[in-house]
Amino acid sequence: MKGTVGELGEFGLIRELTSRLTTTPAVRVGPGDDAAVVAAPDRRVVASTDILVEGRHFRRDWSTAYDVGRKAAAQNLADIAAMGAVPTALLLGLVVPAELPVTWPSELMDGLRDECQVAGASVVGGDVVRGDTITVSITALGDLRNQEPVTRSGAQPGDLVAVTGWLGWSAAGFAVLSRGFRSPRAFVEAHRRPEPPYHAGPAAAGLGATAMCDVSDGLIADLGHIAEASKVRIDISSGRIDIPSQMNDIGQAVGVDPMQWVLTGGEDHAIVATFPPDVKLPARWKVIGEVLHPSALPQVTVDGAPWTRKGGWDHFGGEVEA
Repeated sequence: MKGTVGELGEFGLIRELTSRLTTTPAVRVGPGDDAAVVAAPDRRVVASTDILVEGRHFRRDWSTAYDVGRKAAAQNLADIAAMGAVPTALLLGLVVPAELPVTWPSELMDGLRDECQVAGASVVGGDVVRGDTITVSITALGDLRNQEPVTRSGAQPGDLVAVTGWLGWSAAGFAVLSRGFRSPRAFVEAHRRPEPPYHAGPAAAGLGATAMCDVSDGLIADLGHIAEASKVRIDISSGRIDIPSQMNDIGQAVGVDPMQWVLTGGEDHAIVATFPPDVKLPARWKVIGEVLHPSALPQVTVDGAPWTRKGGWDHFGGEVEA
């Protein structure tokens, strides 16, 4: 579609965006009414929300609108999965300048729709307003399917710490893009379009996971959330973490220890969880550490020692200490 958002108008833009959507059986009333209606057979709804601002969370010279849509959906749907729930629906709040070409929000919606399809969810509604900076606000919903939610507060001393999904790939891709390159492509794409292991979250709940979260701020930072909520110490064994040869090559080229990306790089949206020691984990889960009794050491250690370099991300303070 040609033209700008301003030329199309609010309701024309809404019609254009909703025309691109698909649905699922969970959606009883979709876009076009005052509100959507989504089935909640469990009678509990898991909800999460997030915001992406142009220049802060994405750059249009690095990522297409479709990439931004995939990423925006992924980071919210991953939160639902990390509670042990199945994603069902997504709502979009979109702020765009009037002079923005209509193709941009249209391709954004395509990305949201396609990522929802991967997770088994659908976009059910939202709102669009005019503003100076492109801002994408997402609310995701999910269904526990008669499971109890897996929170951050259930880890027990003796539990195993295991992860499934990529670690450090998005941070390595960001390092590549920051230096003006576009390859190795797999790492650049990991930054543009993370691939959370959605189905692993509900599966982990079924396996008896005691605590769980997605890796959005960095492995040490997110395990720190579990350690704090559970009042335990968590120790990561670096020798159990495999680093791909291409990530080593990138690290060598830019002068960064790739373990830094693995331990503190966020936005991969892998899922990390704690499990009782007698649980037999599927091959997709990699045991990387253990839960210990609290001590005077920091709540998350690496090979038994504090991690002295920066770790994780705080939106108001930048990188934070592990």
